[in-house]
Amino acid sequence: MKPKSKILIIAGSDSSGGAGIQADIKTITALGSYAMTAITAVTSQNTSGVKSIESITPKEISSQIEFTCKDIKPDAIKIGMLHSFEIINAVLKSLNKIRAKKIILDPVMVAKGGAKLIDNRSIKILKSKLIKKVSLITPNIPEAEILTKTKISSIEDMISAARILMDLGAKNVLIKGGHLKSRIMKDIFFNKNEISIFKNKKINTKNTHGTGCTLSSAIATYYSCGKTLKKSCEMSIKYVNHSIGTGPNYGKGHGPINHLSTININKKFK
Repeated sequence: MKPKSKILIIAGSDSSGGAGIQADIKTITALGSYAMTAITAVTSQNTSGVKSIESITPKEISSQIEFTCKDIKPDAIKIGMLHSFEIINAVLKSLNKIRAKKIILDPVMVAKGGAKLIDNRSIKILKSKLIKKVSLITPNIPEAEILTKTKISSIEDMISAARILMDLGAKNVLIKGGHLKSRIMKDIFFNKNEISIFKNKKINTKNTHGTGCTLSSAIATYYSCGKTLKKSCEMSIKYVNHSIGTGPNYGKGHGPINHLSTININKKFK
């Protein structure tokens, strides 16, 4: 099997392997594509929470992006944790230089344990400049609330928030409904032409660490291979749900999901 496409991931590292760059690489690999990385931060974390965050300098992040793309041109880019104004600015400048067309933004703002991973100045530039640059933004409900300054407690609220994000310059929005109290998961895909609601049975588990990173990387992978954005979202949600349902149950807190859920080992490797 040869890689179907090439994805550049711009995100932070998760030492416990369930989220961040580690989840992104596993997802892209499991779905049959080639992963490259520009690391924005190194975190010490486990399934119980984040202990520390060490930033990589904006100059070094730009260098990773530009030097990598100079040699291997990505078919799509996935952006995750960008936790300072200077880093977002550096990434924006690098994106302008490499002229990538397919960009998926997962606006990582709050860790699973509740720790805030981004400051207000960063949120401002993300809203005023970065949103306009990307093909799709994939906030969960707490992130959509921060970005739109609204309270979300229903499907109608999610649609209203998506409209506000469109007014800020987003081309396509996927708001993930996992934080709503409901037995059916409802994720909303929204653009100026359509509203689609993806419905799936909610899996009752605490092991959902890294689902947002995984979903956005899966979308970038399918999208890079020529699927439409809507189809990429639909297929990625199925992959994430299957990975949650077959999770390995590691750790004492919010454990990781099973990124290998798509892989069957060929006989010659057994």
